[in-house]
Amino acid sequence: MEEKLTIKVNIAERMYPVKINRNEEEKIRKAAKILNEKINQYKDKKFANKDEQDFLAMISLQLSIKLLDIEEKNTIQPIIQKVKNLEEKLREYMETEERSLTY
Repeated sequence: MEEKLTIKVNIAERMYPVKINRNEEEKIRKAAKILNEKINQYKDKKFANKDEQDFLAMISLQLSIKLLDIEEKNTIQPIIQKVKNLEEKLREYMETEERSLTY
């Protein structure tokens, strides 16, 4: 069993202790960095007079939309591939039938 590690992650100028597997540390820190960069984008441009809670809500919405897009894409892709495979098999069958009719 992998040893758990407790790290402190800074999000929106607050420190959060997070218990993780060692191999997840880089990913967690990168995710926190992305969040902080997005918060700073909102502070600088869109909602300069808003509360950080508002920034986090908008970022959560953006990331949730991206997640849904990825899930939808991953769900549809295998179906598209199956349809392509069936199309190819049908084309091969039709060509075989066409050849047999011409003889």
